[in-house]
Amino acid sequence: MRRLMLLRHAKADRPDGVIDHERPLAARGLRQSKEMGRYMAKQGLVPDLAIVSTAKRTQDTWLLAGEAFGAEVARHDEPRIYEAALGDILQVISETDPSVQTLLLVGHNPGFERLATTLAGAGRAAALSRLEREYPTAALAVIDFSVDNWTEATVGSGYLDRFETVASISN
Repeated sequence: MRRLMLLRHAKADRPDGVIDHERPLAARGLRQSKEMGRYMAKQGLVPDLAIVSTAKRTQDTWLLAGEAFGAEVARHDEPRIYEAALGDILQVISETDPSVQTLLLVGHNPGFERLATTLAGAGRAAALSRLEREYPTAALAVIDFSVDNWTEATVGSGYLDRFETVASISN
């Protein structure tokens, strides 16, 4: 089994004169990152590898969320998932070493929403319902695949185990 987790970056600020790639997290985003990291750690959602977009807001989201795990998680910074099309993100996933059982991507919308809905052929009703509404900042999709290699994680082959937002984990 393979588990793919898609963490959208937390709420970002839009300071004047700062290019999109360098946008920092807003105060709310700092809180969201830490809260989602605590949730992931508490739920045992610990990745073997985190692939993180090179944008500042994704780097900072992972830095703050990752603190909750206590031990360092292997990490790869990947420019191809910044403002990426669905095919580009799928390519990154398919290139993942087969030794990685649980893979986390930290990136952006609309790519992550499209990816989650494309890969999840089935799933828990509550998770599917939340995913259909929106993919807000700091949201986490957890998709399981009954495959031996990441190249086999294809359209409709995943099971959406959960889709959590900061609001859903706070209730």
